[in-house]
Amino acid sequence: MTGRNSTKLKNLLDTVPPGFLVDSPWLEEHGIYRQLAQSYVQAGWLERPLQGLYRRPFTLGGSPGAERDWKIPVLSALWLMHFKFHVAATSALELHGFTHYVRMSGRRKLYLHGAPPSWLSKLDLTAEIVVRQRSLFQDSKTGVENTDFSLENGSPDLTASPWDWPLAMSSPERALLETIDETPNHESFHNLDMLFQSMGNLRPKLIMQLLQMCRSIKTKRLFFVFADRHAHAWRKYIDESAIDLGSGDRMLVKGGKLHKRYRITLPAEFVGTEGQDGA
Repeated sequence: MTGRNSTKLKNLLDTVPPGFLVDSPWLEEHGIYRQLAQSYVQAGWLERPLQGLYRRPFTLGGSPGAERDWKIPVLSALWLMHFKFHVAATSALELHGFTHYVRMSGRRKLYLHGAPPSWLSKLDLTAEIVVRQRSLFQDSKTGVENTDFSLENGSPDLTASPWDWPLAMSSPERALLETIDETPNHESFHNLDMLFQSMGNLRPKLIMQLLQMCRSIKTKRLFFVFADRHAHAWRKYIDESAIDLGSGDRMLVKGGKLHKRYRITLPAEFVGTEGQDGA
């Protein structure tokens, strides 16, 4: 191996932690073209899980099944390749500690909002990748945390422990509205009800900002239905008159009951009496 290629290999090993992935464009930006990449594969410095995608092999003694964990591919896409997306909805709520209130059946879903790489959904991972490219909000950054992490400016501890790199993900407030948006087609009313029950510490100022930026009338109306139903302390700080709730009735379920105040049809169990609904 020539001196120049040895330098490229050293830079690769210094930049890409064991188990992390990079794609062909990333390699080419670092001077590693197809033939050289193939030689790295043959020598065991890289693996190729998919066409055009490369993984630095895990170290010996690594956790069994680690190659199927979704976290490393997502971190790789965010911080090595700089794709613009974040972990959202119930996936973010789980990471915030609401696991007991996020009831999921079947294979776990990993909600990603924005523009993640297409290869993520092609990998054999423990989670089903669900991508939402249309932003629910007028501002794609409000309520998204950990978006300013930089490897170049990161602390030595983070550089040494890539598993501790932060995930760009929705705050509980944003994740709640993203989950509401998935209801009832992909998340159930019952799960949403359980989730609201646990949401006693939301930040009303951030919720107000997000509601004013929210593009979905259905999502905003459902938010108020369940916010009123659970009546947490923060509810009194939410100025309903400052939120555009649209006009006309909305039917979410056939054979349901119309909520008299928010004009949306729900399963009867989530619609109170006329007095409770503010009629």
